[in-house]
Amino acid sequence: MRGALRSLLGLAAVLGLATAPAAAEELNLFAWSEYVPQSVLDGFTQETGIQVNHETYASNEEMLAKLLSGAASYDLIQPSEYVVEALVKERQLVRLDHAKIPNLKHVAPEYWNQPHDPELRYSVPYMQGSVGIVVDTEKVKEPIAGFADVFQEKYAGRIVILDDALEVVTWGLATLGLRPEHVSKENLAKVRPVLAKWLPLVRVYDSDSPKTALLNGDVDLGVVWSGEAAILINEKPGRFAYVLPKEGTHMFIDSLAIPKGARNVEAAHRFIDYVLRPEVGREISRAFPYTNPNLEARKLLTPAELANPASYPPGAPKLATFRDIGPLAADVDKLFTDLKATSSR
Repeated sequence: MRGALRSLLGLAAVLGLATAPAAAEELNLFAWSEYVPQSVLDGFTQETGIQVNHETYASNEEMLAKLLSGAASYDLIQPSEYVVEALVKERQLVRLDHAKIPNLKHVAPEYWNQPHDPELRYSVPYMQGSVGIVVDTEKVKEPIAGFADVFQEKYAGRIVILDDALEVVTWGLATLGLRPEHVSKENLAKVRPVLAKWLPLVRVYDSDSPKTALLNGDVDLGVVWSGEAAILINEKPGRFAYVLPKEGTHMFIDSLAIPKGARNVEAAHRFIDYVLRPEVGREISRAFPYTNPNLEARKLLTPAELANPASYPPGAPKLATFRDIGPLAADVDKLFTDLKATSSR
């Protein structure tokens, strides 16, 4: 789930997370699953001698819970845009030294003006993506244009979706003509009956690798991360289609950021700069084909890679980033959790 922040951030203040002594030549990276190629980690270690300890998570909430509990110490994390915003508000991120990240010049101009961190003082874009609909065209012949088209009785037991409270709630809001920033107690009450109809139709909840159920033929359509859709399109050309919902959908920006309490701040800066090298960015894109914020890396991609509609959507789709919703995140999580539990009975 890319949601529920405020109570976890409050825990950080209670714990008083302090900067720990530096450890020798290592980097503790806590990142989204299926997002950082092992070859990139190996290349960084080979060049710098810095050993990377790579741990993964499937949701922002999972990452925050472990990070802010003090159970482990991390030097780099990969928060999404609204989580960066929340962590900055709570002073839980280290301010970046741009002099140590010369490759920051490769980041496209539009990523410097995002509301969560307009000057990239605390975060550097890693990958951008969207949340959209994947259709197995060999099995689904009817037109699918939006969220409401997916969640129909005729597709019961044939749907995979992300296991993410804020995502799912905003999909329901979108069908009511409401944007992600319209999350409120009143609007959550409005969206409850929508989700109560949708969730019993779902067969698989998967934020780690939602493409797997589609590739295996266990489901016929779903709502997934764009990079997952791009891999399906690459692996099975002509079989899978990616559709950006007509109601509008989430454009997420996942970044690299250094959390307060990091032991290896210097190594973290070196890794960020390494990832921003065009040839390294190309390597990341080829393994995990999301939208690369690195303009020079994009120039190294093939025409076919740039033409993948899930990686680089054509036209002018209705996309919006999320903002920090504060205490309402707990209400979003409770709504989703309650309805999910009820639908599985």
